[in-house]
Amino acid sequence: MDCENTRMTHQRRVVLEELKKTTAHPTADELYESVRKRLPNISLGTVYRNLEILSACGQALKLDLGEGKKRFDGTLDPHYHLRCVKCGRVIDVPYVPIDKKIEKQMKDLGEFKITGVQVHFEGICADCLAKEQTH
Repeated sequence: MDCENTRMTHQRRVVLEELKKTTAHPTADELYESVRKRLPNISLGTVYRNLEILSACGQALKLDLGEGKKRFDGTLDPHYHLRCVKCGRVIDVPYVPIDKKIEKQMKDLGEFKITGVQVHFEGICADCLAKEQTH
């Protein structure tokens, strides 16, 4: 995609602004609901297309956390994700640099240029644990 010549349309700007407002890591369908409050006539397809463009151009992150649906993140600073396997909630985990041994092993692979890293953890959130303990 030619991101240099991709202009920031009004709709795209609103999609990005709404994405940056949340830390919930929404799906396109979920984000569509908040965008519609500002742009009532926007279509779900337009939200999907704009999220794809924003993620392809590095202005948003597209996450595949093994749920069968894509989530999006407006936080571009390096960080990891933790997904609750019970309720599906996703939270940000502070970034810790990859161990030097792993970095060396990756460099030793040779003919491979690493362009990004996505790490996510799975577990059970405190709310779901509390619910399990009361049953």
